[in-house]
Amino acid sequence: MIWAYPSPGACMSAMISTELPSRQRSLVLGAAVSCAASAAILGGAMAQSGAPTGWWWLHWIAKPLATVLVLALACFAAAPISRRYQAWVAAGIVCSLIGDVLLMLPQNLFVAGLVAFLCGHACFIAAFLNDSGLAVRPSAWLACLLVGGANLYLLWPSIPPALHVPVAVYGLLLSSMGGLAVARAWFHAAMADRLALPARRAALGGVLFMLSDSLLAWDRFHAALPLATLWILGSYYAALWFIARSVMGGETTKTASAMS
Repeated sequence: MIWAYPSPGACMSAMISTELPSRQRSLVLGAAVSCAASAAILGGAMAQSGAPTGWWWLHWIAKPLATVLVLALACFAAAPISRRYQAWVAAGIVCSLIGDVLLMLPQNLFVAGLVAFLCGHACFIAAFLNDSGLAVRPSAWLACLLVGGANLYLLWPSIPPALHVPVAVYGLLLSSMGGLAVARAWFHAAMADRLALPARRAALGGVLFMLSDSLLAWDRFHAALPLATLWILGSYYAALWFIARSVMGGETTKTASAMS
């Protein structure tokens, strides 16, 4: 008789998805994300300070690893609020992972990385539209657009002319994503329904994404920020974390059936 042994990757996926209780699984993945994100921040900060190149390797390995772990959090979420929402959020995180890799490569792939993150924000918008609309709480959406527009206006003279169009398009979509997330949270909070908590998590993630990218833009186009790696990556991973956590229903709805 020939025995078939499962691969280590299949064993780990099965363990994460079936053996660990949902709360324990979230805690394990949360600890793993924290460790990988801390390593990415430390490696990036030390490498930029002129330390040995080994720190760059730590940064290059840990940065995408942290995003992969956040992706696992979204994919293995217990009782997702919607399979469609889960799929779009996962797709957005995959696009962010691609953007991470493109921006780390030695070639100048800034525009390609920008496009990858732009696609990610489009996926997040598609997820948020699953249970809300563009007309829901338009004041929140407009407020985020005004913040994004003001930020772009202040940075405009420092942005190279060749990047004006891609940066402007990206800023518009990023602000729209953040605004829609806030509007959606406002709407569900007023309704006091089962999506109030998940929507609040997504809104916090959307606002943190706007903060992270704004800090990155000021650091890249205007002037170097003190402890830039800490603030940029710290807010970035927090943004992805909260968006991934928004896949899971509120504490009072864990046993509710997910919408298909």
